[in-house]
Amino acid sequence: MYFAALLARTEDGWEASDTELDDVETLADLADLAREASPEDDTVLVLIEQEDAWFGVVRIDGEDDPRIYVSDAAAAARSSYGEILLTDELLGRNPDDADDLDTLDLDGTEDGEDDEDGDDDSESGGSAEAVPHGPVGDAGVLDDLGVSEKELKALSEDALGEIAEALGASDVLETVR
Repeated sequence: MYFAALLARTEDGWEASDTELDDVETLADLADLAREASPEDDTVLVLIEQEDAWFGVVRIDGEDDPRIYVSDAAAAARSSYGEILLTDELLGRNPDDADDLDTLDLDGTEDGEDDEDGDDDSESGGSAEAVPHGPVGDAGVLDDLGVSEKELKALSEDALGEIAEALGASDVLETVR
């Protein structure tokens, strides 16, 4: 089970809406969905939680690029919703390494070549081992909203509830839960 909600900051405070992620395939789709929740280009937070295993916060400020924080990348990588958040950029991968089939050297010796150079899986372009255990992303994503980097990294069981409480939006979040 997962829970996802949009929190849009307005002149009157925070407005929450439950959101379905079944039609969201990419981070761009998620950002578009969030922008639709706030026609005034106000701040919108996408809060995602999966079975208390991990949570993610995506912050959209107008047309700026989304800012992302994921509490446990390895747990999120096992979730189709988490995979939306775990972009190559967030994980420090070069997407061209994995996606450009024309530049791959497929001479039959590729298995194990990277292991001989050391165990730097982050350059291998997408193996499951390259996803770190623990938090990834912009831990300062909520600093100006009252949740410091240290506080965000310390959240665990009811992380979304604690974030909403710090934002003064716990009542509106509970209405969509």
